[in-house]
Amino acid sequence: MNDENTLVVFQDKKIRREKRNGEWFFSVIDVIGALTDSANPRNYWNMLKARELEHGIELYTLCVQLKLKSADAKERFTDCANTRALFRIIQSVPSRKAEPFKLWLAKLGHERIQEIENPELAQDRVKQYYEIKGYPGEWIEKRLRGIAIRQELTDEWKNRKISQEKDYAILTNEISKAAFGKTVQEYKEFKDLEKKNQNLRDHMTDWEIILTMVGEKATTDITVAKDSQGFDECKTSAQKGGRIASNTRKEVEQETGKSVVSNNNFLNIKEKKKLEEQKKNKHS
Repeated sequence: MNDENTLVVFQDKKIRREKRNGEWFFSVIDVIGALTDSANPRNYWNMLKARELEHGIELYTLCVQLKLKSADAKERFTDCANTRALFRIIQSVPSRKAEPFKLWLAKLGHERIQEIENPELAQDRVKQYYEIKGYPGEWIEKRLRGIAIRQELTDEWKNRKISQEKDYAILTNEISKAAFGKTVQEYKEFKDLEKKNQNLRDHMTDWEIILTMVGEKATTDITVAKDSQGFDECKTSAQKGGRIASNTRKEVEQETGKSVVSNNNFLNIKEKKKLEEQKKNKHS
């Protein structure tokens, strides 16, 4: 997806969309039109819904009605779906153009089954994804280790009566505030990242990743040692774990004279690498 009203996968086909609560919803009719080249995509979509309903599949329940600007420049209600729902709808489209998406989804399903049988495959695939994006090898190793440490912590929280997603977020914020002086959202804004589309940890520097690991590993060990139970006790342990990371950060900053908290991120790292290579070629 790019920043305009089009989807890269559909190339020159414009797909209307609307952002709600940080999530993109796309015009189903526009997607149908791009996949089928139908002269009347609205009618095609209505017939598709009716056909699937005969088999007990209610595609309309995957959609929400949003006002989007139509060809006559007037805003009209139209069926829209988020990415997950859209992929399910595409599975029902009997079109040659839809086949690559169906094959891709089948491949993803097969890979997930393989990962359940052999969890190491999941780690290998994550590593490959980061390599494709252009992240350096040493950074990837730290990121993967950080994922493992994070999993250990959330498993401990789960075993200690922390079940709500919002509670996980609050506890994570406690570690982040203590370690870096910023909540996760404040950190993302500092790095100029969008709320939901970009993972903060994917844009951390080496030291930021390392200190995040220190804070979360310390929190895990303190939680176990104190046998913290419930939200309040786990929150206290999270604050203590974050302070340990903070102490390390402050010592590093004092010795180096540089702030560990950085507004640098890994956006467009491939473009940055190209510019660096171009500069080297000019001087060579």
